[in-house]
Amino acid sequence: MAFETSAVRTVIEVLHDGERGFQSLGEELKNSQAKSFFLEESATRRRFATELERALGTEEGEDVKEGGTASGTLHRAWGELKAKMGGSDHTLLETAEQGEDAAKMPMKRSSKTATCQPRWQRYYGNSRRTSLLLMTR
Repeated sequence: MAFETSAVRTVIEVLHDGERGFQSLGEELKNSQAKSFFLEESATRRRFATELERALGTEEGEDVKEGGTASGTLHRAWGELKAKMGGSDHTLLETAEQGEDAAKMPMKRSSKTATCQPRWQRYYGNSRRTSLLLMTR
């Protein structure tokens, strides 16, 4: 049980990182289609994180509110610096793809638990769609 709780908390943190990262990059992108996509993906990550927080809170009998990770914060700061230095949409999309790649390992490890398996599959489908979009740019 403790491992599952820890794994779910890890997933929540990574989802919050994705939410904030996509929001930040979405605000900086010039291409309206890409901007819209990233802002929608940010909302999707937020929704998934909220679902997991509620489920974990119900299971533990407490209000669960997780933040992101330190590495996610650093990665967002790096992306924001690139944007402020005049980085192109292509540069920002590469930054997003690097963030998605970094999120895959903790998410895969956490997805092996029964508690978060179904929600991981939903997230993974969106993550793959995001990666496919980025590869076509």
